[in-house]
Amino acid sequence: MRTLAVTPEIDGLKARLKATWMAGDYDRFSRYMEQDARAFYEQLDVPAGCQLLDVACGSGQLALWAARDGVKVTGVDIAPNQILRAQARAKAEGLNARFLEGDAEDLPFEDGSFDVVTSLFGAMFAPRPEVVARELLRVCSPGGTIAMGNWTPEGFIGQMFKTFAKFIAPSGMPAPVLWGTETAVRERLGHGVSGMILRRCHYNFTYPFPPADVVEFFRQYYGPTNRAFASLDENAARKLREELEALWSSHNRGGADLTVVPSEYLEVIAIRA
Repeated sequence: MRTLAVTPEIDGLKARLKATWMAGDYDRFSRYMEQDARAFYEQLDVPAGCQLLDVACGSGQLALWAARDGVKVTGVDIAPNQILRAQARAKAEGLNARFLEGDAEDLPFEDGSFDVVTSLFGAMFAPRPEVVARELLRVCSPGGTIAMGNWTPEGFIGQMFKTFAKFIAPSGMPAPVLWGTETAVRERLGHGVSGMILRRCHYNFTYPFPPADVVEFFRQYYGPTNRAFASLDENAARKLREELEALWSSHNRGGADLTVVPSEYLEVIAIRA
């Protein structure tokens, strides 16, 4: 375990990111994503008794599935309110899982502590990807598995991020969706692994309400969308809403009163050297 020095600029960026992910209600938001999180976890075939770390775990959408299977689970997230919710959910089910506030760029664990290290649409949002990659490799034991799910630039969520970029000033950090490109993943993780499988998959956003209501759902409960709308004046917020509604409607496969939108992500399965 080590503590990294950070500049005032990075410190400020991390504080803004923390506030962003604490906004809304990620636990409520993530409930619609749990089944695909389960599918992502189950294909890893993690044996009971293994030590699994879920980085940027949210309120436990992947970690709790693993704990239910008898895996020894640890989850870390930058947002303390999400950690509290994950802890409450684990306690309510009597699960062997611990959840800690923590930074993906400075994980509070010794080298080689975990057999499996996962991050599903989480660590990709940290501001220094090369530091994240180093930490994921560091805490994974030799021969262990690192598994990530990262939105691609071309997929639906990548397109949604492009829509936000028309209205929101750049953050100053590398685009998170670069984690969804094969080239970037190989550059960041390749030196520390003995093998890597990269596969483009789809995550299904399914909601029992129409696209316009999905946009409002994201605005209320998904931190980045919540903060984006809050930063805009009334006219810009209206235009952003219109563009997002059009995007969701154009990709919807569910009909007038049901929203079903698949979004491409890059699945990363790597074996620690």
